[in-house]
Amino acid sequence: MTQLQVINQNGKLLVDSRDVAEMINVRHSDLLERIGGYVKHLTNGSFRSLDFFIESTYVDAKNESRPHYLITRKGCDMVANKMTGEKGVLFTAAYVTKFEEMEKAQSIDLTGLSPQLQLLIAMEHRQLQIEQKQQEHEQQLATIKETFLQRDDNWRQKINGMLNGAARRSGKSFRDIRTESYQLLEERGKCQLNIRLKNLQDRLADTGATKTKINETNRLDVIEADARLKEIYTTIVKELSIGTLV
Repeated sequence: MTQLQVINQNGKLLVDSRDVAEMINVRHSDLLERIGGYVKHLTNGSFRSLDFFIESTYVDAKNESRPHYLITRKGCDMVANKMTGEKGVLFTAAYVTKFEEMEKAQSIDLTGLSPQLQLLIAMEHRQLQIEQKQQEHEQQLATIKETFLQRDDNWRQKINGMLNGAARRSGKSFRDIRTESYQLLEERGKCQLNIRLKNLQDRLADTGATKTKINETNRLDVIEADARLKEIYTTIVKELSIGTLV
């Protein structure tokens, strides 16, 4: 599950709807639609929707404006309350932990310090925020490079070789065996590959990747980008291959 980042915007702690979508493994467009419904109900009920969700935009690599929401802790509560099972529990644990960490960091009492020292601490805190943003950006670029540009061709050849062998020995088509392997991965890894693939393609589009490269991205890219899924999938393919030897 993706790490959740909490940002401080003018003293208000918020998370980005793009990060939330990635963490709970749903398409960002679907989460935007869901939040839009919450905002409508809040407004009809005479609640301040800005206390929960702040509508905003970001500019992608193509210099195009795209919508997203900045979500408060109360907004995260609302999103989490609509979720069930393991995803809901893990998301709740993640955002509660992150918000508490940020709140503790902000609660340091500086009133007993000299104005000069307070200013110095404030400047250092601002520098840390800038460095954190830069680190997050570099991490995102590294993830894209690892996922899309640095494919493990040797691993892929072994995977495809085992799937081909299993298909040949079982009398099934390669496509059927591969589909079966993906279904088993989704069950064991508790993931939805198509949603993860769509999110990956959206991130690539945001970084300026060509349409050809985006369209060439496949579920193996998603699997290879996640060490846990890669390990599970390798085991599954080995089991399918061995199973056809009996």
